[in-house]
Amino acid sequence: MRTAICSGSFDPITLGHLDVIRRAALCFDQVWVCVSPNAEKRNQMFTPEQKLQLVRAATADLPNVEAELWPGLLADFARAHGARVIVRGVRNGTDFDVEYQMALINRGIYPELETLLMPASAEYQHFSSSMAREMIRYRRPLERYLPESIVPLVGEMTENEGGSHYGQ
Repeated sequence: MRTAICSGSFDPITLGHLDVIRRAALCFDQVWVCVSPNAEKRNQMFTPEQKLQLVRAATADLPNVEAELWPGLLADFARAHGARVIVRGVRNGTDFDVEYQMALINRGIYPELETLLMPASAEYQHFSSSMAREMIRYRRPLERYLPESIVPLVGEMTENEGGSHYGQ
């Protein structure tokens, strides 16, 4: 069985993320979405458990996709799940440079691990979780940025926070 990993902090998962996951699901028998808590990133809007819930809701219609939280190294996640491929979306040259460096690091940890860099679809090239958080913070319509299946969940998760974890 050909197994691949799609990873990220998914704070929150966007239509761009989902596009890469869907495209990977067409190429591989099994795709694991590795939701990384990524404590290094500041100003996170969602807890790791909320991110996992959003990813699972967004990918519920993909029978060969599963999601899991993983606090450790991505190469270790890949090894634990029998994957030999990481699929990463890239929007621009900056993303490419970062992902290229990460690919080298992951391969140093797990030499059999390959990284496939998938160009973002044109309609999602400008999407980022940071942009989505801004839309959430200012209570803008989210359907153009987030999977439709998670929009109500995002509303529920952020309504008790006055819109977000950010200062008002």
